[in-house]
Amino acid sequence: MNIDSIKNGIVIDHISAGNGMKLYHLLKLDELDISVAIIKNVLSKKTGKKDIIKIDGDIALDMNILGYVDPDATVNIIKDGNVFKKERVDLPDTIKNVIFCKNPRCITSVEQEIDHVFNLADKEKRIYRCIYCETKAE
Repeated sequence: MNIDSIKNGIVIDHISAGNGMKLYHLLKLDELDISVAIIKNVLSKKTGKKDIIKIDGDIALDMNILGYVDPDATVNIIKDGNVFKKERVDLPDTIKNVIFCKNPRCITSVEQEIDHVFNLADKEKRIYRCIYCETKAE
């Protein structure tokens, strides 16, 4: 398989195998009018398999979404065909409107204008809790 290199854009690398499509949708890459390549189940020396997303254009990425879905991913900024900058992703302390509270009694279930906000409760176990009702994110 041959995937062309990009001249200017972003490569999200070291995505856990199977999370590429989830990131594609959460980052709303399907709404962009630029080339986006999702490469699934690429052999990786480190993890066995990984996914990669190549974006042929300079866009703003929501690092909180990346960190929530896959805190081990890396973001490579490509300029003139070379890696200009490499960023590590980490679990965000707070995520807003990425996941939604499942508690039917939560205020977010009743009031539609309220943001769904979750705070990181346990970094080791990657547990987030709703700031309104303390329900654990699933």
